[in-house]
Amino acid sequence: MRYQRYNRRKFATHLIGGVFTMGISPSLLAYNHTILKDDIDWYDLKEIGVEGKGWKKTKRYFDRFPSKAEGVVREPVWNLSRHSAGMCARFTTNSTDIYVRYKLHHEDLAMPHMPATGVSGLDLYANDNQGIDRWVSVILPNKQNMDSSIARDLAPGLRQYTLYLPLYNGVDNLEVGIMKGHSFNPLNPRQEKPILFYGTSIMQGACASRPGLAIPAILGRRLKRPTINLGFSGNGIMEPEIASLLAEQDPCVFVIDCLPNMDETSVSERTIPFVKKLREAHKKTPILLVEDRSFTNTIFFPKIKTHHQKSRIALKNAYRELSNAGIENLFYLEGENLLGKDGEGATDGSHPNDLGMIRYADSYEPVSYTQLRAHETPEHLD
Repeated sequence: MRYQRYNRRKFATHLIGGVFTMGISPSLLAYNHTILKDDIDWYDLKEIGVEGKGWKKTKRYFDRFPSKAEGVVREPVWNLSRHSAGMCARFTTNSTDIYVRYKLHHEDLAMPHMPATGVSGLDLYANDNQGIDRWVSVILPNKQNMDSSIARDLAPGLRQYTLYLPLYNGVDNLEVGIMKGHSFNPLNPRQEKPILFYGTSIMQGACASRPGLAIPAILGRRLKRPTINLGFSGNGIMEPEIASLLAEQDPCVFVIDCLPNMDETSVSERTIPFVKKLREAHKKTPILLVEDRSFTNTIFFPKIKTHHQKSRIALKNAYRELSNAGIENLFYLEGENLLGKDGEGATDGSHPNDLGMIRYADSYEPVSYTQLRAHETPEHLD
């Protein structure tokens, strides 16, 4: 699927019914209400720092690619890199009310197949008393400048929170507010090497109902690792200039999941030089090649099934050639069942819904554990 400029519909930001279909109760959504600003201490995330940002020198703080990439990568990729997908802030507080105020870069807050909560919302998780990150609340954005509570009347106690940023919108400014007289401790981005995901709209987060349900976010919580989300809707096609940018990073794992945007010819032509570019810069870092998922309605569309089969054969042939050439620490994940077998894992047959995102993560998790073990073995360290 090549890049498409979605005609986002403003009305979707107001469709509570649309949120019902994604499984979120309106009683758990954060809505606008009048805030007495004298009762709140505000903390600027630009000063605190966020995880999931691979480069420091960016044009806007919450951009994903460095400013030097402008004019080097294609314009659609550059524009998508200005979305804040995959970034999150971590902090502890004992405040029973948590607030946010933020300015979105685009006024179009939703897409026809994806609600405003996922496109432009903020998503809050908290660590429970078992050490597990549990969902708390999500912002339902209804305007470009949001000033709202994200959680009120929380159970008392000091706990750790993670705030995920929008998947398909950019952020100009973002502050977190807590009630005066309560503690707030920003947590620095973790120093462990991140898992770097490069891919398509699916990896960027379409069509998750909220940012914490994108594949990298789910796996980051499960594996307790920072992640970098470099999914680019319609534009994950293994370009050499992207390989050069990725090679500048120092992750524990490279994940390459681009087949949804590629045909067999481009897979055959681009996979080997792309992987070799990464391997030149990182001699032992695990690299995972991922096949295309099957559309959930493929049984009714034989041409789509044939496309999947051809692109998979091309990727597997490239994988074998790389392995035979002595490229070590190269892993492979088949795609047939990434969305499950019952046809219920996608919003439009192609893009995962929340169930599909979880199934993707379920498939990724075992091989990700294997890769992390390979990375942490002393003889495999760069």
